[in-house]
Parts: sequence; C-alpha cells; structure tokens
Amino acid sequence: MASSSSSSPAAPCRIVVMASGSGSNFQALLDGLSSRTIRDAQIVRLFVNRKTAYAVTRAEKAGVPSEYFNMVAGGFQAKGEKDPERLREARTKYDAALAEKVLAEQPDLVVLAGWMHVFTEGFLKPVADKGVRVINLHPALPGRYDGAGAIERAYQDFQAGTLENNKTGIMIHYVIAEVDRGEPIMTREIECREGETLQDLEQRIHSREHELIVAATAKVVGGILAERTAR
Repeated sequence: MASSSSSSPAAPCRIVVMASGSGSNFQALLDGLSSRTIRDAQIVRLFVNRKTAYAVTRAEKAGVPSEYFNMVAGGFQAKGEKDPERLREARTKYDAALAEKVLAEQPDLVVLAGWMHVFTEGFLKPVADKGVRVINLHPALPGRYDGAGAIERAYQDFQAGTLENNKTGIMIHYVIAEVDRGEPIMTREIECREGETLQDLEQRIHSREHELIVAATAKVVGGILAERTAR
C-alpha cells in the first residue's frame, strides 16, 4: 500500500484513486507519496473501469490493491445498449454500487486520475453525504472546453486564431454533477506554440498534469488533516 508519513500523530489521509488507462497520473501520485511531496497519506485502493488499464500493473508493483469494476462486465448495462432511458438507469445503478465499494474503503479523498466516466448523483450524493471529497484532473482552464476532447478543441481553436490569449491549460477541481464545473483547486496555463502538432501539445500538457495532480492532492490532503486536527 503506497503511503507517506511523518511525525504527525494524525492517521494518514486515506485516498482512493480511479483511472481508466495507462495510469501515468496515478504513477505520479505514487511517486509523490514516495518522495513525500504528498505527506501523511496513503492510497488504499485503485479502481479501474477498463480491463486493459495499465494502471493495474502500476498498482501491483506498488503494492496497492486494485479492482476492475465495469458497467457491462458488472451486469448493469447490456453491451451495445442504445436506449437512452436504459443507459441512464444503468449509469445510476452502477454509480451507486461503485459508491458503496469506495465508501467501504473509508476514504477521506477520491482522486480521479484519468477516469473516463461522468458520475451521476448516484455516486456523488452518497460520497458527499459521508464527507468524502472528490477531485478531478481536466486538461483545460476553468469554464473552457468542458468534457471530452479538450486538448484537441483548444488546439483547433489555436489553429483558427480564436484561442483566447493563445493559451489553454490544466486544472484540478472538485467534482460536482455539472461536468468539469466544480470549484478549481489549482490551475496552470499553457501557451500554444506556432508549428507544434497536436501530439506535441498533448505531450506538454500531460507532463504538466503529473506535477499539478501531485501538488493539488498534497494541498487537499493538507486541508483535510488540518480540519481533522482542529476538531
């Protein structure tokens, strides 16, 4: 179990991480714990919703328990389902079941590190009711390019000459029902460059994501522990 601790008498902040892909941001969190950039915290479990997610391999190497939990594999949704009402019902039931699994870990914080699933209130409400904070990394600045494809849309606007100040960015924000509209915790601006490809921009953004997710997680953990001490 990945953790970092100091002389603080408080119990470590318990973190659940969710990822869908390679887990490079999850790895950044693991490294942040090892270097004690994130102090007095431990990652108690990783959840993935894609069977091939390399994040699971990273978790195994770090000794972090992981679990694959998917809407189709879990029987919440038929493969290829198209009916909007059935899809909504499946998402709500899946989210509620996932919330139960997460809360069983008694977390203080949930970090979405490349988690490709938009939560409904089926997840958000029970987690919030237990006082658990949920934060997410999004590759855009607040109020711009919500949802999927944010980097590509910013790049296209830059090419068209319509990107404000020729800058895009990254933010870590609290998760609410409105996609990518929760209160920002930290942001970083990234200037687009003439002549660079979309892949160049993506690479620069991803390298900065790793720094930001660690810094923002450390900040939130510090706040959680300070509140605990003040009680």
